[in-house]
Amino acid sequence: MPWYYYLADFFAGAFLANGVPHFAQGVCGNRFQSPFASPPGIGESSAVTNVAWGWLNFLVCGVLIFYFFRLPAHIGESTAAALGALVSGLWLANHFGKVRTTGPHP
Repeated sequence: MPWYYYLADFFAGAFLANGVPHFAQGVCGNRFQSPFASPPGIGESSAVTNVAWGWLNFLVCGVLIFYFFRLPAHIGESTAAALGALVSGLWLANHFGKVRTTGPHP
C-alpha cells in the first residue's frame, strides 16, 4: 500500500475524532467550543453549529475513506444516510438546545 494511503487513514481518523465530540454535544443541546466561536476554539458555539461542524468532519472522514479505499458502498445509500444524520442531528440540537435554556418543567 502506498504511503499516502496511511496519511489518508491518519487524517480520516483525525476528522472522525474531531467530529464525535462536536456532534454529540450538539445533539445533546449543549454549547461547545468550535472554530466559529469568539474567540475561535475558546468560546462556545450553539448546539446547531456544533452538529453542523461535527457532521462536516464526518463527511470529510467518509470521503477520505471512500476515495482511497473504495469501500463497497453505493453513493445513493451513503448520501441518504449522511443526510439523515445531518437532519436528525440538527433537529435534536435545536430541540434540546431550547430545552436546556428554558430549564426543567414540573
